[in-house]
This record gives sequence, structure tokens and C-alpha cells, in this order.
Amino acid sequence: MAIDVTVLGAGAFGLSCAWALIRRGARVRVIDPAGVGTGSSGGIVGALAPHVPEQWNDKKAFQLDSLLMAEDWWRAVADAGGGDPGYARSGRLQPIPDAAALLRAQDRAAGARLLWPSGILWDVIDAPDDWSPPSPTGRVIRDTLSARLHPARACAALAAAIRAQGSEIVVDGTTEGLVLHATGWQGLASMQDDRGRAAGNGVKGQAVLLDLDRRDLPQLYADGLHIVPHADGTTAIGSTSERDFDDPTATDAQLDAVLARAVAAVPTLAGCRVLRRWAGVRPRARSRAPLMGAWPGRAGHFIANGGFKIGFGVAPKVAEVMADLVLTGSDTIPEAFRTDTLARWSARG
Repeated sequence: MAIDVTVLGAGAFGLSCAWALIRRGARVRVIDPAGVGTGSSGGIVGALAPHVPEQWNDKKAFQLDSLLMAEDWWRAVADAGGGDPGYARSGRLQPIPDAAALLRAQDRAAGARLLWPSGILWDVIDAPDDWSPPSPTGRVIRDTLSARLHPARACAALAAAIRAQGSEIVVDGTTEGLVLHATGWQGLASMQDDRGRAAGNGVKGQAVLLDLDRRDLPQLYADGLHIVPHADGTTAIGSTSERDFDDPTATDAQLDAVLARAVAAVPTLAGCRVLRRWAGVRPRARSRAPLMGAWPGRAGHFIANGGFKIGFGVAPKVAEVMADLVLTGSDTIPEAFRTDTLARWSARG
């Protein structure tokens, strides 16, 4: 079978783009020497949280569109392959520490009413008694747009859907047809513009999974940490942001500090059994926005990379926009995301 598009990388962006291409009738081969979801996309946290509804820009609008389409998009993935990505739009609670933060939260609630669709809320409520970060004001921010999925299981669900449609995912193979590069942090580091600057770098994150079942309750965000109840009866906490690291997958005392901060912010977590300690490196493009588009100077090659911290949140729309570009030439990529903003590219090595 002739291949129309080869996707390099079996993480969140690569698998999502492959799935969108297949749904449009393309014959796709996915190649990743490490296998499915073995980088940062195979993690445990999976907080799909929106940007604050203020100082609106293309990045925030793109993410909002993706979060709104996510429920149907992930349901289609599950239906096609039988895998469960663990998706639910469960909402999120955040403490409000003082009067100034309360005013900001109320202003953002007004912004959400203008910028978000009707029925999707960012508002201020009294802190619930059962599951909430303690809040000095007694109030918390509640948003009903935040969702969760289990990253590793989402990758497995995408892989199952891709294979169910007759396409292949291999660790070694030849590139045929058009080529889409979704190669994570190493891919960003291996590309440079005409001034010799790398397209991006890797930022390591460490997270922990607890034996705590809050599956029907919202995720929490406190002291800079995401606390995410999963559908399987576990709760994930993450993460660190480490620019300098020696071992991409090793956990250390920095993760112990994350857990201690989480317990201090949410005492309910104290004493919960640790099921897993995890670390991985997330791809951060130089602009901090996803990097999408044709690879300048390399005809037939495309890039979808750099989903730093929001990769799964924007993956559905990244996939659909890239499928349009690759297969039809239709280009609706926001200006801030475009590969041509980084001038000419060449590959190192």
C-alpha cells in the first residue's frame, strides 16, 4: 500500500495528526523508534486547563476552540479503536488568597462571559467542604471548561484507533509521501534558523500518582500544582519545570518537594499511597506557542511540535488544522504559531 503521509513521532501531536489525516482518507505511516507515548506524552497528569479569559490573543483563542471540540473528538477516538483516553470535562477549582486576587477573579469572570460560549463558566463560589484547596478568603474560582485525560492512555487510544483503520505505527520504517515532523524536544533542539538558534528546547517535569479516588470531582490548581483525579480512581499531581537536567526520566528530591507542597495546599492528600513517580521532558518552542506549518526550504515536509504544558489541550485542533494544511493546502494557522516566523531552517546532524 502506498503511503500518502509519514508522521515522525508517536506522541500527542504525531498521533493526533495521524488520526486526523486518516479520517480524511489519507494512508498514513507513523514512525517512532521509542514507540507510542514514550516521551512526555506518556505522562500521568493530563490537566486540560484553559488560559485565563483576559488579554485575549490567538494562542488563547486556539486553545479555547480545541477545548470545546475535545469531548466529541476524543469520543470518536474511543469509538474507533476501543481505547479509553480517560477524558472528562470535570472542571477545576482554585483558591483565592486575598482581596486583590478576588477582584482579579471577578474581573476574569466578566471576561469569560464575553469570550467564552454561553454555559461555560469562570466564576467565584464559596469553597466546597468536601474537595477543595483551603482558601484564605473562603472563596474559590470555579471553571467548567477544564477537562482531564490520562496522557498515556490517550496515546494508547489514538494508536488503537489508527491501527483499527488499517494504518501502521512502527519503530523503524521508510518515509514515503509527505512527511510531518512531530518529534518532541529532541526535534526542536535539532532544528535551527538562519541565525543558528534552535527552534526550542526541553523542559523536564516530574509528577506523582496517588492512590486516591476522586474520579467524579473537579481537578484542583493550588500553589502552582495541578491535582487531577482520574477515571481509574487515581489522582495525579504535577509538576516541576526544569531547564537543566541530566537524566530525562529520573525522579528525585524535587518531586518530593512537589508532593509536600501539594499536601500543604490540599491536606486531604496527606498519607495517600504513592503508586508511581514519573518524569519526562516536554517540548518548548522558543515562542512558547506550538510550532506548526510547512518546513521552510523543505518541500513536502511539515512541523507540528512544541506543545509545552498545553499539548493535549490543543492536540485536537492542531491535528485538524495540520490535516487541512497537509492534504489541501488550506492554511488557518495563527500567526504566533507559524514556522515561517522563525525564518529559514536547516537540520543539524
